[in-house]
Amino acid sequence: MKALRVQALTLASLFSLTLLLGVLGASAFTTPSGVLTVRLEGTITTMSYELVAEALTHAEERGLTLILLIDTPGGMMDATFKIVDLIEHSRVPVVGYVYPPGGKAWSAGTYILMATHVAAMAPYTIIGSCQPVTFDPLGGGSKPVEDSKVLNAMVKYLAERAKAHGRNEEVAKRFITENLNLDADEALKEGVIEVKAESLEDLLSKLDGMEVEVQGKRVTLRTAGVPVEEWSPSFRVKLLSLLSEPMIAYLLLIVGLYGLVFGLASPGVGGEVIGAFLLILGLIGLGVTGANLGAILLMVVGLVLLLAELLTPGFGIMGGTGFACIFLGGLLLFPGNWTVQPGWLNTLYTVLLVVPLAVGGFFIFAAYKVVEARRRKPFQPGILGETAEVVEEI
Repeated sequence: MKALRVQALTLASLFSLTLLLGVLGASAFTTPSGVLTVRLEGTITTMSYELVAEALTHAEERGLTLILLIDTPGGMMDATFKIVDLIEHSRVPVVGYVYPPGGKAWSAGTYILMATHVAAMAPYTIIGSCQPVTFDPLGGGSKPVEDSKVLNAMVKYLAERAKAHGRNEEVAKRFITENLNLDADEALKEGVIEVKAESLEDLLSKLDGMEVEVQGKRVTLRTAGVPVEEWSPSFRVKLLSLLSEPMIAYLLLIVGLYGLVFGLASPGVGGEVIGAFLLILGLIGLGVTGANLGAILLMVVGLVLLLAELLTPGFGIMGGTGFACIFLGGLLLFPGNWTVQPGWLNTLYTVLLVVPLAVGGFFIFAAYKVVEARRRKPFQPGILGETAEVVEEI
């Protein structure tokens, strides 16, 4: 039994190492230039950053113009700053388009829009309301930030983003100081956007021939009559989207903390193991740890739990949780922008699913046999009915 468990642990370790090396060694293919669109919708979270990062990498590899279709009420400032950094360091033009008609790019959405090389809005869309707010997880409410140190920094930050692209920095400041809101016509008149477009097709027509500065070089946009590709989020980003839901993230965090407390305060192993697992997922969802760092942490914890299961007798709780950690860690670490052959990708997904399930199934079977053996009454059939000799006086 112990030899089988050693083999299972070795297989899991090799699987994890192979996955990590594969992430570092993926190669790219090239396709004709065109336009890539990506939908930046809902609350801006860690998932939003990962989504833009994937799409931007794809666009840079193929020389595509990236168009962000923005419709958001705002979100986390850390994720917003990271998205702005991605745009400012992009090697291809990035266009921000508040879309569809009736949509909005409030708060964090306006910061992102001001950072793009070309800012555009559809009819009946709104931008503005950029004063930072703080959220109270215990009270469930939010309140505007009044600290002048924070406000002055944010005002200057947004004004510089607008100034870098020749936009009206004074109006950009009012987005924060007055919580100013502008529709498409007003934004165009005030000089904080360059284009008002009725639709994506209209936007592509109006962008064609425009010149923008990318990494200090003048680039002429060619968007008329070119292929348009819509970026589809990878499974990794979809999983991050689920974990980043505020209710789910806080629930994972709270349940994980309680699991740690009750597990450490009680004899045996179980609660603290599952608690640690849920706690890491909660931290990933809240953006406390980056997705890649959280994924590596999950895989390391998973290997530690497998080693603990190997060296100590148990009921498979540590082993099962360990494989769950490795499985989810592998999904989160796996980059969605790998440009590889579909057949190879399907094979990887199969391995990613089958290996942990197979070895995890072994641990469940082993745990079942251990429990079954412990429930049996002591029995020595070899001496029943035999003649015995008394060697000591009774």
